Amino acid sequence: MKTITLFFLLIITLTFSCKSQIKKVNGVSFVASRDAISEQHINPVLKSQSNFVALMPYGFIKDLSAPEIKHNTDRQWFGETKNGLLQYAKIFQKEKIRIMVKPHIWVWKGEFTGNIKMSSEENWKILEKSYRQYILSYAKAAEDLNAALFCIGTELEQFVINRPKYWQKLILEIRKVYKGKLTYAANWDEYHLHDFWNDLDFIGIDAYFPLSEKKSPTVAEFELGWKLHKAAILKVQQQFNKPILFTEFGYRSIDFNGKKPWDSERLKGAVNLEAQVNALQAIHNQFWKEEWFAGGFVWKWFHSHDKVGGEKNNRFTPQNKPAEELIRKLYGL
Repeated sequence: MKTITLFFLLIITLTFSCKSQIKKVNGVSFVASRDAISEQHINPVLKSQSNFVALMPYGFIKDLSAPEIKHNTDRQWFGETKNGLLQYAKIFQKEKIRIMVKPHIWVWKGEFTGNIKMSSEENWKILEKSYRQYILSYAKAAEDLNAALFCIGTELEQFVINRPKYWQKLILEIRKVYKGKLTYAANWDEYHLHDFWNDLDFIGIDAYFPLSEKKSPTVAEFELGWKLHKAAILKVQQQFNKPILFTEFGYRSIDFNGKKPWDSERLKGAVNLEAQVNALQAIHNQFWKEEWFAGGFVWKWFHSHDKVGGEKNNRFTPQNKPAEELIRKLYGL
């Protein structure tokens, strides 16, 4: 009798342990819009089986050498502001969707934020003060809404490399106002350059790695393209002993989408729905089974689901494409 009782206790313990394990982050990058959102805007996210959304308030600078960041102004779209962030988050949290707050900077004319670099010590100091105000404002907002994750910056390679002591101090300041988990969204060719991963909870990567030169790669060909990149990612993961989080991942539904997956400039190009599906299947095959991998946020998801994407669209969104059904399947596993 005692043996049977112990056996059933063991079964119950194992069952509870399995159920209490943290699932992978199966997230979408939810694009800020002009307006407030409602349940109708998040129902498609729920149907996709996502358990996280990245919400992205914006700051703006004039050019790559300009030190002032403008944010939370009445000239921005509602979703890009602090009030927009809070409104969006509350709607998602009602449906048990967890939040990553991921502030972005937009440089005038869409120049790459990784190249933001000041030409004088005076301007570096101005930028540091301006960025501190910007990021601490949203760290406090993330704490107020009980966000599960906060991203301290997005693709700021030159800023981070040139001002390492500033970033170390900034992380300490962020932790004073925000008690959740921290990451930084490093560009795919940047993540291995930084030492501050020791001070964060996740190694964040915007995972637009080049994978194939082919017009329409198969799943197997995409997976082959991951071989060297995955080995390099694992090396950094083991160096810092922190889980990897793909703060962004995604592919356009266009020919040659594995050649330069970050390229959003090509407006023209043949729609290739299969290539998008194959690329998403391959990244899931390669990473979601790994214990050291925390999950990721697909790029990108718009609030007006019925007005975006579709089978004639060659952009990143999976909405209203075969890729959306695939994500629903993969996130539901």
